[in-house]
Amino acid sequence: MVSPARVRRGRAADGRAIGVPSAQRTLIWLNEASSRIGTSLDLQQTAQEFADFMVPRFADGCAVDLLDSVLRGEEGERAATVAPALRAMAVSAVEEMSQLEPDPVGEITQYGTSMALEVVLGRRPRMVTRIRPDEYHLVSSNPSAAEKMRRAGVHSYLAVPLLARGVLLGVADFVRGPDSPPFTRTDMALAVQIASRAAVFVDNARLYGRERQHVVALQRALLPRSVPRTVRLDVSTCYTPAADPSGVGGDWFDVVPLPGGRTALIVGDVMSHGLPAAATMGRLRAVARTLMQLDIAPDRVLARLDLAARDLEEDQVATFLCAIHDPVDRSYTLARAGHIPPLMVAEDGTVRYLDVPVGAPVGAGVIPYDAVRVPAPPGSRLVLFTDGLIKSRGGDIEAEMGRLLDITAGMAADGLDAERLAAASDPARQRFDETAVVVARSLRTDPDGEWDVAQWPLPQDGRAASRARQLAREQLDHWRLSDVADVTELVVSELVGNALRYGHGPGHLRMVRRHRLLVEVSDHGPDLPQIQHSTVSDEGGRGLQLVNTLCRRWGSCRISGGKVVWAEQDIVGSELSLDQPLGAG
Repeated sequence: MVSPARVRRGRAADGRAIGVPSAQRTLIWLNEASSRIGTSLDLQQTAQEFADFMVPRFADGCAVDLLDSVLRGEEGERAATVAPALRAMAVSAVEEMSQLEPDPVGEITQYGTSMALEVVLGRRPRMVTRIRPDEYHLVSSNPSAAEKMRRAGVHSYLAVPLLARGVLLGVADFVRGPDSPPFTRTDMALAVQIASRAAVFVDNARLYGRERQHVVALQRALLPRSVPRTVRLDVSTCYTPAADPSGVGGDWFDVVPLPGGRTALIVGDVMSHGLPAAATMGRLRAVARTLMQLDIAPDRVLARLDLAARDLEEDQVATFLCAIHDPVDRSYTLARAGHIPPLMVAEDGTVRYLDVPVGAPVGAGVIPYDAVRVPAPPGSRLVLFTDGLIKSRGGDIEAEMGRLLDITAGMAADGLDAERLAAASDPARQRFDETAVVVARSLRTDPDGEWDVAQWPLPQDGRAASRARQLAREQLDHWRLSDVADVTELVVSELVGNALRYGHGPGHLRMVRRHRLLVEVSDHGPDLPQIQHSTVSDEGGRGLQLVNTLCRRWGSCRISGGKVVWAEQDIVGSELSLDQPLGAG
């Protein structure tokens, strides 16, 4: 940028270069404007680049105001009969003009009776070649600003509209001081030409910002609105969109309650951005939730999800990480598809990346996947995240993973949750890529006393049904739920009987109490049960019909080595739903 002292030695309107013809000088300057204005798709930065380009080579001071509707991503004004709201976006001035009083950046512009109002309504430039002493109120928003302009020696004023594609986006005004020549009609024509180019850049930034808002809004709508209550697990989540609109669209997380008090923790990342990625993410999340309800083995879920991703016909792949928490044996079963491994934070603050076998991203068509089981002792934390947490422009991924390890270790003693980790990994909030973070802390007991879970192995012979009834009644007495004991015993008998008849023998009986009572019986058979149509003369086939009648709901899903069949009853006096989100009520 040319210094003010050099500019003021007989400066022409286009910031003259001695010995260069005026027409050529103008073309050079216009070409320079195209390369120095609009270097980003940020509205405020674009406005500031325009103001900085015009000062001091064209004027001693410049202020740029944009329509408030434009800043919200809406279209500008095509025809205004009343003054629209404008907001100050950029100010630039030489040192001698630093005492002027423009509207503060970010604040609503105060028109007063200034010519800027006439420019906004008429969408035509206005110029005062020589400001008379009684005209300062016409070029300023208030008496104080007018007096400061007079004292600073401002003697010439010019205001031009910012028009792009036939709509008004804002207004820019310029002033010149004692050592500068007054504005001329040539100056006004040149300012209009530069302003029209700047307006196109402003409109591009508006459109890009609106697209980002739409993608972020869609992304957030497709993500969970709240975290469900989980058994012996405290879960925090965080989604942070990228600062750059091109980095938004494909990251997601999910927390899925599963039968028997288990919980699925999921993070995923579609390998593209924008609306198509957000749409693909929503589809994959819906498919993943459905598969989790049918099969709680994460490696098999990934294999089925790979097939589903290939059927989306969008030619997109996604990385995926799934962890299934079991509150009985306090463990995680994990599988990943091309995703960054999770962090495990021990109760003493030790942090390490878990060695989870990596498979190909879902949609790539390379299966199977391998799962690994790791303990989850009380006080430990599992951290799942997408690569936006460690990605940086030109950064080394291994170095960034090491940096995240140090950050997590430093936060372990003071309390670690998803939002704090996301903020600490990028204090400047200039995230290159969007990120999703899930932090799950294993609890010793349920802090609210709302959850209880118990499990017992069952014998493999005819004694299993009576043993299961005995265990269920004793546990219900302990929980002071004797009023549902008769129904529960009948349901348990039917589930154990089906396991003996069709499932190659029962495995375990699990009971979970919260605002509802859930009983679960596992077996070693591969086939999921279905309700059969029974005639009057049939001797069997009515067990699940009875369970369906007595219980609120029932279901089955596959596990490693077999399946589980579960049934859920309402507890008399309970007013809360099993699916009620955390913090509700």
